Amino acid sequence: MTKQHSPAALRNRAPITDVLATTLPDSGQVLEVASGSGEHVIHFAGRFPALTWIPSDPAPEARASIAEHLADAGLPNVQSPRAVDVSDPDWPATLDNTGGLQAIVCINMIHIAPWQACLGLFEGAAQLLPRAAPLYLYGPYRRGGGHTSQSNAAFDAQLKQSNPLWGLRDLETVCEEAEARGFTHERTVEMPANNLSVILRRA
Repeated sequence: MTKQHSPAALRNRAPITDVLATTLPDSGQVLEVASGSGEHVIHFAGRFPALTWIPSDPAPEARASIAEHLADAGLPNVQSPRAVDVSDPDWPATLDNTGGLQAIVCINMIHIAPWQACLGLFEGAAQLLPRAAPLYLYGPYRRGGGHTSQSNAAFDAQLKQSNPLWGLRDLETVCEEAEARGFTHERTVEMPANNLSVILRRA
């Protein structure tokens, strides 16, 4: 069995869906960056059937899990998973997308990846998205130079112990870097378990 399961995805998919319902376009293609197990994209595709979903992940084991979830779900509006690594400056070309993206969704990646992956996400998304298209981010962040909870501080320490290049990012810095690459910060939504939804728009 190659199918993976994420307890966090089961917990947060409904609150994320509520925010996406007020963020995503009515139709078009949506790329999910760092799809992981594939459980999010399956849920979103069922909730937004007019959108075509493109899951992606740089890890072969994640793509295998996504493919297995897709086979079980039988959803017609989800494409096969793509091998996208946003830390690669050429990742938009590897996507080989011909239909034109209308949105990008990225959940719980920025803190579990080197900082270059965050910057690469913004740079590539700026090339792929048309004006006013959303880039949706979800995860825990630092705000105002500090952690928003003790649990986030402990999680940050755990991440950095696993990999010094990982860790919770400052929301203000993330938004500044996005704005420097052609995005506007539309809004931030408080989410359960000290997470945030960050909605950016292509300027």
